[in-house]
Amino acid sequence: MANITDKLSKLDIEFIENQKMFFVSTTPKEGKINLSPKGLDDTFKIIDENKILWLNYFGSGNETAAHLLEDNRMTIMFCAFEGAPNILRLYCKVKAIQKRDDAWEEYISHFSTKRAARQVFEVTIENVNNSCGKGVPLYDFLGQREDLPMIYNKMSEEEHIAYMKKKNVLSFDGKDTKLFED
Repeated sequence: MANITDKLSKLDIEFIENQKMFFVSTTPKEGKINLSPKGLDDTFKIIDENKILWLNYFGSGNETAAHLLEDNRMTIMFCAFEGAPNILRLYCKVKAIQKRDDAWEEYISHFSTKRAARQVFEVTIENVNNSCGKGVPLYDFLGQREDLPMIYNKMSEEEHIAYMKKKNVLSFDGKDTKLFED
């Protein structure tokens, strides 16, 4: 039932563009595997059939950045919670672009909302796996949560940086994220 290819098809792109959330999984060489749900509102840009840019805002942890320093593999998964069943997994190699990087302006320019951005991940797709998804339940989408945008909009740039220095320089396993250093 699985169909594995080496790039996104037009149907894959349409499927992704219609999803309200996705899941990201990374792992360090040793330590906890991380799996996070993510919302889509203007944070996930398909550049071409093998490249995606994902804008990552600051939050309670920064596991993805820490893990990618040790192992640059990432799996991104989309599930159809409405309509025809489907699970789409993207097996990728990833590079983190941070504000201190020379290429930052080029990457962040792809997004309309830049406030509270922590990093942009340049995602290179190596394989695409479509599978049936017939075991995924149906859900009604009520809307994106407004909690984080409200918090971000109340904070100054200096407060964003102070928060990230407190919460985002180490992973939950104590691994360095290199957010403010080379």
